[in-house]
Amino acid sequence: MDDPKAVRFRGAEPRDVPRLVALIGELFALETAFIVDPARQEKGLRALLASPNAHILAAEANNQVVGMCTVQLTVSTSEGGPSGLIEDVVVDRAWRGKGIGRALLDRAEAWARSQGASRVQLLADQHNTPALDFYAGRGWTLTPMVCLNKKLAR
Repeated sequence: MDDPKAVRFRGAEPRDVPRLVALIGELFALETAFIVDPARQEKGLRALLASPNAHILAAEANNQVVGMCTVQLTVSTSEGGPSGLIEDVVVDRAWRGKGIGRALLDRAEAWARSQGASRVQLLADQHNTPALDFYAGRGWTLTPMVCLNKKLAR
Protein backbone atom coordinates (compact mmCIF):
# COMPACT_ATOMS: atom_id res chain seq x y z
CA MET A 1 0.00 0.00 0.00
CA ASP A 2 1.02 3.60 -0.51
CA ASP A 3 3.02 5.21 2.29
CA PRO A 4 1.24 8.20 3.89
CA LYS A 5 4.66 9.60 4.81
CA ALA A 6 5.26 10.07 1.09
CA VAL A 7 2.51 12.70 0.94
CA ARG A 8 3.54 16.33 0.66
CA PHE A 9 1.26 19.33 0.99
CA ARG A 10 1.47 22.43 -1.15
CA GLY A 11 -0.56 25.14 -2.78
CA ALA A 12 -2.28 23.95 -5.91
CA GLU A 13 -1.09 25.23 -9.27
CA PRO A 14 -2.81 25.65 -12.65
CA ARG A 15 -1.22 22.40 -13.86
CA ASP A 16 -3.17 20.56 -11.12
CA VAL A 17 -6.59 21.64 -12.34
CA PRO A 18 -7.47 18.47 -14.31
CA ARG A 19 -6.77 16.28 -11.29
CA LEU A 20 -8.59 18.68 -8.95
CA VAL A 21 -11.63 18.53 -11.23
CA ALA A 22 -11.54 14.72 -11.02
CA LEU A 23 -11.38 14.84 -7.22
CA ILE A 24 -14.32 17.25 -7.07
CA GLY A 25 -16.19 14.79 -9.28
CA GLU A 26 -15.65 12.12 -6.59
CA LEU A 27 -16.89 14.51 -3.92
CA PHE A 28 -19.94 15.71 -5.83
CA ALA A 29 -20.95 12.12 -6.51
CA LEU A 30 -21.51 11.88 -2.72
CA GLU A 31 -23.23 15.24 -2.26
CA THR A 32 -26.81 15.47 -3.48
CA ALA A 33 -26.78 19.28 -3.69
CA PHE A 34 -24.20 19.45 -6.47
CA ILE A 35 -23.97 18.35 -10.07
CA VAL A 36 -20.78 17.07 -11.63
CA ASP A 37 -19.98 19.45 -14.49
CA PRO A 38 -16.23 19.37 -15.20
CA ALA A 39 -16.27 22.60 -17.23
CA ARG A 40 -17.94 24.47 -14.36
CA GLN A 41 -15.65 22.96 -11.77
CA GLU A 42 -12.60 23.90 -13.86
CA LYS A 43 -13.87 27.47 -14.20
CA GLY A 44 -14.39 27.71 -10.43
CA LEU A 45 -10.98 26.26 -9.63
CA ARG A 46 -9.25 28.67 -11.99
CA ALA A 47 -11.11 31.58 -10.39
CA LEU A 48 -9.97 30.43 -6.93
CA LEU A 49 -6.38 30.10 -8.12
CA ALA A 50 -6.51 33.68 -9.44
CA SER A 51 -8.09 35.14 -6.29
CA PRO A 52 -5.88 36.77 -3.63
CA ASN A 53 -8.58 35.87 -1.08
CA ALA A 54 -8.53 32.13 -1.73
CA HIS A 55 -6.16 29.22 -1.41
CA ILE A 56 -6.32 25.69 -2.79
CA LEU A 57 -4.35 23.11 -0.87
CA ALA A 58 -3.14 19.97 -2.59
CA ALA A 59 -1.89 16.71 -1.10
CA GLU A 60 0.53 15.04 -3.50
CA ALA A 61 1.91 11.50 -3.54
CA ASN A 62 3.73 9.66 -6.29
CA ASN A 63 3.63 12.84 -8.40
CA GLN A 64 -0.18 12.90 -8.34
CA VAL A 65 -2.60 15.03 -6.39
CA VAL A 66 -4.46 12.66 -4.03
CA GLY A 67 -6.38 15.20 -1.97
CA MET A 68 -7.50 18.80 -1.96
CA CYS A 69 -9.23 21.48 0.05
CA THR A 70 -10.24 25.04 -0.83
CA VAL A 71 -10.50 27.95 1.57
CA GLN A 72 -11.53 31.50 0.89
CA LEU A 73 -12.15 34.62 2.91
CA THR A 74 -15.43 36.37 3.49
CA VAL A 75 -16.16 39.31 5.77
CA SER A 76 -18.30 38.39 8.75
CA THR A 77 -20.27 41.08 10.53
CA SER A 78 -20.71 38.75 13.52
CA GLU A 79 -16.93 38.31 13.75
CA GLY A 80 -16.16 41.91 12.85
CA GLY A 81 -13.69 40.85 10.17
CA PRO A 82 -12.50 37.98 8.02
CA SER A 83 -13.95 34.50 8.24
CA GLY A 84 -12.74 31.47 6.30
CA LEU A 85 -15.04 29.34 4.16
CA ILE A 86 -13.69 25.85 3.59
CA GLU A 87 -15.03 23.79 0.69
CA ASP A 88 -14.14 20.82 -1.47
CA VAL A 89 -12.40 18.71 1.15
CA VAL A 90 -11.78 15.44 -0.66
CA VAL A 91 -9.20 12.68 -0.61
CA ASP A 92 -8.88 10.01 -3.30
CA ARG A 93 -10.59 6.80 -2.19
CA ALA A 94 -7.32 4.85 -2.16
CA TRP A 95 -5.72 7.38 0.19
CA ARG A 96 -8.53 7.86 2.73
CA GLY A 97 -7.96 6.99 6.36
CA LYS A 98 -4.30 8.04 6.31
CA GLY A 99 -4.65 11.49 7.92
CA ILE A 100 -4.59 13.44 4.67
CA GLY A 101 -8.01 15.06 5.16
CA ARG A 102 -7.06 16.07 8.70
CA ALA A 103 -3.80 17.59 7.46
CA LEU A 104 -5.58 19.48 4.67
CA LEU A 105 -8.09 20.93 7.16
CA ASP A 106 -5.32 21.90 9.56
CA ARG A 107 -3.51 23.73 6.77
CA ALA A 108 -6.70 25.44 5.58
CA GLU A 109 -7.37 26.63 9.14
CA ALA A 110 -3.78 27.88 9.45
CA TRP A 111 -4.06 29.78 6.15
CA ALA A 112 -7.33 31.41 7.24
CA ARG A 113 -5.78 32.35 10.59
CA SER A 114 -2.75 33.84 8.81
CA GLN A 115 -5.16 36.02 6.80
CA GLY A 116 -6.73 37.39 9.98
CA ALA A 117 -9.78 35.10 10.13
CA SER A 118 -11.18 34.42 13.58
CA ARG A 119 -13.55 31.65 12.43
CA VAL A 120 -13.77 29.01 9.74
CA GLN A 121 -16.94 27.41 8.51
CA LEU A 122 -17.91 24.79 5.98
CA LEU A 123 -20.90 23.11 4.43
CA ALA A 124 -21.39 19.36 4.38
CA ASP A 125 -24.13 17.20 2.92
CA GLN A 126 -26.46 16.22 5.77
CA HIS A 127 -26.60 12.65 4.42
CA ASN A 128 -22.82 12.22 4.23
CA THR A 129 -22.44 10.63 7.66
CA PRO A 130 -18.77 9.70 7.23
CA ALA A 131 -17.92 13.34 6.47
CA LEU A 132 -20.01 14.64 9.37
CA ASP A 133 -18.32 12.17 11.73
CA PHE A 134 -14.91 13.20 10.38
CA TYR A 135 -15.61 16.90 10.99
CA ALA A 136 -17.04 16.24 14.47
CA GLY A 137 -13.86 14.36 15.33
CA ARG A 138 -11.86 17.43 14.33
CA GLY A 139 -13.78 19.76 16.65
CA TRP A 140 -16.37 21.07 14.20
CA THR A 141 -19.86 21.58 15.59
CA LEU A 142 -23.28 21.94 14.00
CA THR A 143 -24.84 25.36 14.33
CA PRO A 144 -28.53 26.24 14.38
CA MET A 145 -28.02 28.00 11.04
CA VAL A 146 -29.15 26.35 7.80
CA CYS A 147 -27.83 26.97 4.34
CA LEU A 148 -30.24 28.35 1.75
CA ASN A 149 -29.36 29.07 -1.83
CA LYS A 150 -31.02 30.52 -4.87
CA LYS A 151 -29.85 30.25 -8.46
CA LEU A 152 -29.55 33.61 -10.18
CA ALA A 153 -30.35 34.07 -13.84
CA ARG A 154 -27.32 35.03 -15.87
